[in-house]
Amino acid sequence: MGNLLKVLTCTDLEQEPNFFLDFENAQPTDAEREVWEQVDVVLKDAKGILDELQAYKGAGQEIREAIQNPSDEALQEQAWAAVVPLVGRLKKFYQFSQRLEAALHSLLRALTSETYDDPTQHLEREQALAKQFAEILHFTLRFDELKMTNPAIQNDFSYYRRTLSRMRINNVPADGENEVNNELANRISLFYADATPMLKALSDGTTKFVSENKNLPIENTTVCLSTMASVCKVMLETPEYRSRFASEDTVSFCLRVMVGVIILYDYVHPVGAFAKSSKIDMKGCIKVLKDQPPNSVEGLLNALRYTTKHLNDESTNKTIKSMLQ
Repeated sequence: MGNLLKVLTCTDLEQEPNFFLDFENAQPTDAEREVWEQVDVVLKDAKGILDELQAYKGAGQEIREAIQNPSDEALQEQAWAAVVPLVGRLKKFYQFSQRLEAALHSLLRALTSETYDDPTQHLEREQALAKQFAEILHFTLRFDELKMTNPAIQNDFSYYRRTLSRMRINNVPADGENEVNNELANRISLFYADATPMLKALSDGTTKFVSENKNLPIENTTVCLSTMASVCKVMLETPEYRSRFASEDTVSFCLRVMVGVIILYDYVHPVGAFAKSSKIDMKGCIKVLKDQPPNSVEGLLNALRYTTKHLNDESTNKTIKSMLQ
């Protein structure tokens, strides 16, 4: 395994093997191929989703003019015409979150199965699947970073729902109503109401995976997540390994993946990522984040501050809390 290095790191946790995964070049083996191809179909659409979200400008101007001139029918029609296609796009993003959750379940089934005695061997031997898992996490955090800085998304959707409701009361036929029926509108509204909707979908999906697979030891899932966090931390803090990255983008990729698996671990593990018994070296991970240029990681530090489940528990080490203040 030329592109895999096993690294032993001594921390205040038990000594555990951490693997250097080739996130840039890992290719599926025959054993991985079936699951890899299923997930690849979803991941091929991920970049397009991010591009569309980044280009999302909203209908703020049209909505403002319509609200300020309620009796001007032409302005009402202009606002409605501007919002309907945008809502179609928001629906597409929401539906992609469901496809992503299904892909995550396929990967978790493969990476936590009892094929090997030691759950960490999955990451060592199934690097292409580990890479796809990392790509899902990278997409998720990037999507949420873009969503958090775009208030137009919720404003557009709120205006759409209010206008649709008014049209129903007045028995006005609504072009585009079949874009989003009422039940779907409720689900989409809940999705975007969350500060980090894609991460919540993934956290809920991981928790659901664990609860639906009661015959599978929960440790299989938590060890997979904690090992992935260790992989990223070691690659980022060790110049020898970091210098192997062909692209500087791999640094931000690893940072996002590390934060993503910490958050998933915090939701799935009974006592979370910040407890003394956690298998994740949280102090080490936070230090790696803080060693990066500040502007590049503030969003990731905020994700740990505000989207984890157990950070504010009494059992959380005071040093960890102060590091994140």
